Amino acid sequence: MKQPRTDRAGSIAYMIVVALFCTSADASTAPMIRKSAVAAVTSHPYDPQTRTVIGLPAHHVVETGDTFLDIARNFKLGFNEMEALYPRIDPWIPPSGTQLLIPSQRVLPRTVESGIIINLAELRLYYYFKAGPDPVVQTFPIGIGDRGWPTPLGSFSVGEKRENPTWYVPPSLRGKYGVDPIPPGPKNPLGRYWIRLSQSNYGIHGTNNPWSVGRQVTHGCIRLYPEDIEYLFGVLQPGTPITIIYEPIKIGLLASRIYAEVHGDPYERIDDFMAYGVRRLQESQMKGKVDLDRFRQLLEKQSGLAVDVTWPDWRP
Repeated sequence: MKQPRTDRAGSIAYMIVVALFCTSADASTAPMIRKSAVAAVTSHPYDPQTRTVIGLPAHHVVETGDTFLDIARNFKLGFNEMEALYPRIDPWIPPSGTQLLIPSQRVLPRTVESGIIINLAELRLYYYFKAGPDPVVQTFPIGIGDRGWPTPLGSFSVGEKRENPTWYVPPSLRGKYGVDPIPPGPKNPLGRYWIRLSQSNYGIHGTNNPWSVGRQVTHGCIRLYPEDIEYLFGVLQPGTPITIIYEPIKIGLLASRIYAEVHGDPYERIDDFMAYGVRRLQESQMKGKVDLDRFRQLLEKQSGLAVDVTWPDWRP
């Protein structure tokens, strides 16, 4: 693996390139977010053959002052997940007393023995590892590149790791930020932790604007809540494999039932979403076991909710 540069000039050049990929023109200010308890990291057991749906749905009663940003972060969701499920509710002033279904149950996009799968279509990262003899997975919401700077697909690995990185602002953004460099601290857009993807100029990092998680706001990097990147920074070892995919439609199994989860097409790469969905169903070899009407409804709504679509008369 190529060693990171350690001289100051090399570090400056490197972080300028990083900034071009990781920052966004609309990420300079963050709205006030009401602070409350954030859910702990949960390890979910799974079986690639029989159990590829994890978690359980939850509920939340909106309190005065809640926003979708508060609710999403507290349940380890991205803003996109609340917005997709409740498109008719004002995300800034949801009605107090409203009971919301929290989409904390999800279908795994694919499984690996160990490593990270990042599914850009759902703006979510999955970390697979062994807890003793048993495979488990942890999952985290992310922010990704905007349409002009899409996060790349492909195979990577955990490369250089930096704590408290200094950001050397590229010339194109110096007018906006008014200072160069930006040292570690609350004004640094990279947050406290940076994990490089192999030897590329892309990385997984934190943020000083938690509202941006669950949005397309970066120049190609992958952004996490501060508490999530702190956790991953501590557990990920150099060389851990990372695969970045694009799967808006996921189909899985739980207790011999078939679940589907459909997200949108954030990079607009799919010409005919309904036809794409039918192909995905055929590839899963579940077509004769699925209620097609219910499956088509999911393709239309693209709510991101994991739904039991098992054909009523089908028996395993």
